[in-house]
Amino acid sequence: MKRESFHQMAGLIRNRRVFRSSTILLTRFLNSPSSLLTHPHTTSKRSLQTLAYEEIQANPNKPYTHTALILHGLLGSARNWRSFSRSLAFSLSTSPSSEWRMVLVDLRNHGKSAEIEGLDLPHDMVNAAKDLGNLVNSKGWDWPDVVIGHSMGGKVALQFAQSCANRDYGENVKLPNQLWVLDSVPGEVTTDNSDGEVEKVLRTLQSLPSTVPSRKWLVNHMLELGFSKSLSEWIGTSLKKSGEGETWAFNLEGAVQMFHSYREMSYWSLLEHPPKGLEIAIVRAEKSDRWEAHVINRLERIAIQQGDGSAGNISVHVLPNSGHWVHVDNPKGLLEIVAPKLKSLMS
Repeated sequence: MKRESFHQMAGLIRNRRVFRSSTILLTRFLNSPSSLLTHPHTTSKRSLQTLAYEEIQANPNKPYTHTALILHGLLGSARNWRSFSRSLAFSLSTSPSSEWRMVLVDLRNHGKSAEIEGLDLPHDMVNAAKDLGNLVNSKGWDWPDVVIGHSMGGKVALQFAQSCANRDYGENVKLPNQLWVLDSVPGEVTTDNSDGEVEKVLRTLQSLPSTVPSRKWLVNHMLELGFSKSLSEWIGTSLKKSGEGETWAFNLEGAVQMFHSYREMSYWSLLEHPPKGLEIAIVRAEKSDRWEAHVINRLERIAIQQGDGSAGNISVHVLPNSGHWVHVDNPKGLLEIVAPKLKSLMS
């Protein structure tokens, strides 16, 4: 999440468009218990709260036949993916017998899910993916056909697929047909070839009091510390009113824990031995600074070594003219990569 990435996200926040009237956008934040969960290591039961999410359909009055879960990245939220998800839903609405539902999830510690208490600890990729399984189970939904994850959300998606394959969410769990990992390195992430800006931002936010006087004060403070205007303003959009001041709209400490888990987790074994029936599509942004040559070469070797059909498939795509924020830099190009493959599931 380099400086360029933060600058592009700031542009996205400033330029949100008005939704088309034909798009359904339902924000559901479930504060009340929705089911009971038995902890595997105890005999006690506790109430389970599910993640906040939004739904987008091209034709809200039409029953949906397919579902895609959309997962954002670190310090983001579901709203960051509204525009792209809406475009994707409309591009898939060409068949009278099919209707796609996009479920944009606020991951734990982010967006409206930041207010949820009692989630399983620690705040890592395993439990972030488990939250998705709990959401599907508690709502009584069919298991998603597709999961699309960006950046940290890409690793949550990989963990979700791995846990589904292990039947961690129940015997009736069904693997998604497609898993999309958008500009997210599948292995361990080191800071050897980066300037450590993500860590610097997180340390700066941790050094501040939980409540700041105002958004303007925060932006000016970040500028004084040497951060860019775009980055400072983007961080400022993550505040919400709290009494006479403002506080974070995300759970900072939880997000920091998730970032460490994101860096430490590796899913190379899943890519090298994908479960039968699952296609994992890796999208690498052409101008992204996150990819080392040896990682790119390893991915390409795995993609070439397609088996005899007894296992799943891996595909690798390069999104031209795009940095890390793929849905901001080249949403049209990303749509042209993703939409045809999703359409193949409709036949």
